[in-house]
Amino acid sequence: AGSFQEAGVIQQAYNLNFPLHTVPASCAQCPAWSAFSVSSPAVVLETVKQAGAGAEDRPEAVVVRLYEAHGSTVTAWLQTSLPVKEAMLCDLLEHPAVQGRLPLEQQGLRLSFTPFHVLSVLLVLSH
Repeated sequence: AGSFQEAGVIQQAYNLNFPLHTVPASCAQCPAWSAFSVSSPAVVLETVKQAGAGAEDRPEAVVVRLYEAHGSTVTAWLQTSLPVKEAMLCDLLEHPAVQGRLPLEQQGLRLSFTPFHVLSVLLVLSH
């Protein structure tokens, strides 16, 4: 019922096409853990991968790709439990954007999206 945004169509499509797989835990009381979360339902975290050739001088980096899926202009916070020491916007070839450095804030990384915009973020992890 309602619009595709209200009905959660995008989330349901991901649930259907990429079902959650469970694996046995090594302990009975393992704490819940999530590497990433996004504050807006309009923003989809699509990809998390090790940084490639564009970031060749940063072997300890990962790239996160997100997109705005509702056709709206939105600001979202990307939170992570990973030990990030530096964050920057990058292009699709994973080259850091000029003046693309993102401040690390307590709420996470503040990202601004226009309708259907894709953002790639290079996260350099501490050892």
